[in-house]
Amino acid sequence: MKKLLLAGLLMAVLAPCVALAQDAFNGTWKFELDNAQFPKKPDVIVLKDGMYQCKTCVPVIDVKADGTDQAVTGHPYFNSMSIKVVDDRTIEETDKKDGKTVGTSKTTVSADGKTETFEFSDSSNTNGAPVTGSGEAMRVAPGPAGGHAISGSWRMSKMSNLSDNGLLVTYKVDGDMLSMSSPTGQSYMAKLDGTEAPYKGDPGTTSVSVKKISKNAIEETDKRDGKVISVARLTVAADGKSISVALNDKLHGTSSQFTAQKQ
Repeated sequence: MKKLLLAGLLMAVLAPCVALAQDAFNGTWKFELDNAQFPKKPDVIVLKDGMYQCKTCVPVIDVKADGTDQAVTGHPYFNSMSIKVVDDRTIEETDKKDGKTVGTSKTTVSADGKTETFEFSDSSNTNGAPVTGSGEAMRVAPGPAGGHAISGSWRMSKMSNLSDNGLLVTYKVDGDMLSMSSPTGQSYMAKLDGTEAPYKGDPGTTSVSVKKISKNAIEETDKRDGKVISVARLTVAADGKSISVALNDKLHGTSSQFTAQKQ
């Protein structure tokens, strides 16, 4: 909520209380993967007749699957993509921005077609070493007849081996200001009253606002060019050892939950 603009004595009492309540956020936190609750809304992919479509990407991606770089628009992290069909159950993807590779992945569908495994390297929003990892997704709907095995609706079920630079974040409260920084180069410094501030180091996020919700909880709203793309509520546990994060992805219409442990 917005900081209350009251007379001098009340402000003198209130301001220290706000800072004290938010001191619980100070420190470096590491997100856990074992208890993460990933979005229930599935990703929808179609690979058929030499064309690859990501129907749930925003904007939708529709490119040739011939292993060559294909131009895509409207995505802040990359502007070309290549899809290589390795075999009837495996594809490889390479994303580039202005000719520079910013992401690679390999996805393989199981023999029974019920699950897929993937491994990736992603530097599309980092200013240092890429984030690497692997994971699994389960099929929730089939693809069209005659399509590649990758076609269908998939819901992420597991993420593992994520590099530490993709799991760590540091918060610091100084008076009525909250600062955030990460090993991948993202950072901001914003007032705890909901005032918008620049979000640095991420081509997909241009501004941020944070506001106090309760004693040990804040709400962060991220925007891209003035449009809200995500809202996250962060709550520090009573013992101060963990933070729970409820994330509402406005861009894709999904929600997820994560827990981070104080380091």
